[in-house]
Amino acid sequence: MKGYVQVYTGDGKGKTTAAFGLALRAVGAGLKVFIAQFVKNMVYSEIKAIERLGHAVMLKQYGQGDFLYREPDERDRRSARDGLAEVTEVMLGGRFDVIILDEINIATYFHLLSVDDVLALLKAKPDQVELVLTGREADTRIMEAADLVTEMKEIKHYYQKGVQARIGIER
Repeated sequence: MKGYVQVYTGDGKGKTTAAFGLALRAVGAGLKVFIAQFVKNMVYSEIKAIERLGHAVMLKQYGQGDFLYREPDERDRRSARDGLAEVTEVMLGGRFDVIILDEINIATYFHLLSVDDVLALLKAKPDQVELVLTGREADTRIMEAADLVTEMKEIKHYYQKGVQARIGIER
């Protein structure tokens, strides 16, 4: 089966959720999935669910925590670079059919990774691998290189009324 490059971006909710839904569908079809979470370094409910799927899905986080309230530092950049290097090895290793790069667009937006390095990964993608990139602020060059781009657009969100992220729904 030919694999494509998908991008889920935009300011609306649901990018990671859509990617995890695709992972679930892939596992149901007998495919192996690798999920690399950039920037993130916390246990979310989706991680607990992935753990229940066993060896069909491997998930690794390449972040130092939430730097959105501070300037990214060298540790943040090193984690992202190490993650991209490991993802490249995993992708070229042929063990996984679907590779999800969660929040990689945020990693490029905050200059933790260069867009050129991500484009090199896309260029090196084996034909049979499905590659999914998520996160707000996707670079136009990444969107142009992709086969499918979906923009999640926020119309209305209850966060604006003070509702915090709820366990099992948003986190």
